Amino acid sequence: MKIKAVFVKDGDWWVAWTNDVPGAVTQGKTIEEARENLLDAISEMQKPFDLESLPKREVILEEIEV
Repeated sequence: MKIKAVFVKDGDWWVAWTNDVPGAVTQGKTIEEARENLLDAISEMQKPFDLESLPKREVILEEIEV
C-alpha cells in the first residue's frame, strides 16, 4: 500500500499524518523518526481489535451518527 504522507516542522518536532488513513497522526524529533512513527501508527491501526481483550467491566458498544 502506498500513501501520501504530510510532514510539518513545528518547533522542535516534525508532525506527520496522512489523509489516506484517517486518524494516523504522530510526531518525531527528526523527519526520519516521524516517518517511522507514522508507519508504526498505520500498522497498529490496521490490526484487528479483539473486544474480548478489554478488562471485564461493563462495555457499551454503539453506533452513533456524526
